[in-house]
Amino acid sequence: MTISLALALLLVLSAWWPVSCAAALPPPRQQPRGQPVLKPVTKDPATLLYTIPIRDNADLVIDTAGPLVWSTCADDHLAASFKCKDAACKLANAYHAPTCRRKVIIRRCKEAKRCVAYPYNPVTGRCAAARLVHTRVVVNSTDGRNPVGQVSIRAVQACAPKTLLASLPAHAEGVAGLAGSGLALPAQIAASHNVPNKFMLCLPRHGGEGVAVFGGGPFFLPEARQTDVTSTMAFTPLVVTNKKDNNPMHYISVKAIAMDQTQVPLPNYALSSSSNANAVICTRVPYTLLRPDVYRPVVDAFAKALARNDARVVPGGVSSGFELCYRSNMLMGNTHAVPSVVLMLDGGKNWTMGGSNSMVDVGNKTACLAMVEMKGVKAGDANAPAMLIGGFQMENNLVQFDLEKKQLGFAKLPFFTSCSNFNFTRNQY
Repeated sequence: MTISLALALLLVLSAWWPVSCAAALPPPRQQPRGQPVLKPVTKDPATLLYTIPIRDNADLVIDTAGPLVWSTCADDHLAASFKCKDAACKLANAYHAPTCRRKVIIRRCKEAKRCVAYPYNPVTGRCAAARLVHTRVVVNSTDGRNPVGQVSIRAVQACAPKTLLASLPAHAEGVAGLAGSGLALPAQIAASHNVPNKFMLCLPRHGGEGVAVFGGGPFFLPEARQTDVTSTMAFTPLVVTNKKDNNPMHYISVKAIAMDQTQVPLPNYALSSSSNANAVICTRVPYTLLRPDVYRPVVDAFAKALARNDARVVPGGVSSGFELCYRSNMLMGNTHAVPSVVLMLDGGKNWTMGGSNSMVDVGNKTACLAMVEMKGVKAGDANAPAMLIGGFQMENNLVQFDLEKKQLGFAKLPFFTSCSNFNFTRNQY
């Protein structure tokens, strides 16, 4: 059920996407440098979205493209008298989803004589009017190996109506925006706790907890105690777009795509962009979305490189949204001996996705290429990125978003460990 629901949501998500980088609030003066802090990450089996816990039985959906933190607020949230001209209000309204009309927003702020924010649902795209409130986010500080102490982070969030929760995980009460905006969670933690404005995601597969770390490394896993995974990272620039809508999503520049060592023949315009911003890191989509002019060459190149028509099966049932499906027992089972999908990035680094990040098991001994064609866009559409790199392609990788140095770091975890193996106990090993 999970994959079929996720594919249905992809058809909605592929038709729109929200994008600017507002400056983060400055850290308080003379505050001691804080330690990085962390939260466990869980993958919801029904929606394939990722969540972090905020309160008892209340989780927020991780959205790397979200500019705000919002939830259906508890009674103990402290109401704030933010005015329309306050800095927090300006940050909250620096970007609006396409479904929110800016003229209406400005008028309502003036009529209410207080700040009105407009959080939106990353799955449905719906937005709603909301008040800003002060809140506290309780996290654990970390030395990169274990949690070492509890920290309370001052924050500002929007209080949204429960109707905005449609299509989110059943246990979710809102969204933790992780985009490059001033009221996204990373910027607020950096300002309140005096840590660098950067964060790392180590997303889990089903059945385990991954990790979100705010404020830098190092990062260790029990099976590789002496290896700081951040030391193995490759880096590529995070690209600031020249779009006028102030969209704070995390863009990178993909120069070419290859299957193993063979470059995929793409149209000349496929990866071109006025700002070289053609790919978005986007946890709101479970599988990578490719624009039609990129999707068709990539799928054809993968099928040619694999050359296993004897193992092909006709997609059906939960796998009907995927085009290339194979009998997994003919691809060496769970190891999926398939060509690596290589993203050749700006800066000369390659993001290599082996079978564990390119092939998804859909049941009935079937595995499919976990990439989906964008709907509602045309080849070369300048308003759509060439690709949205989804959560599945990030799983069991350590991915770092450094918003100060404007770079994306990524490292594949060793085969003998996973994101779910981080030690969340406070016992040092």
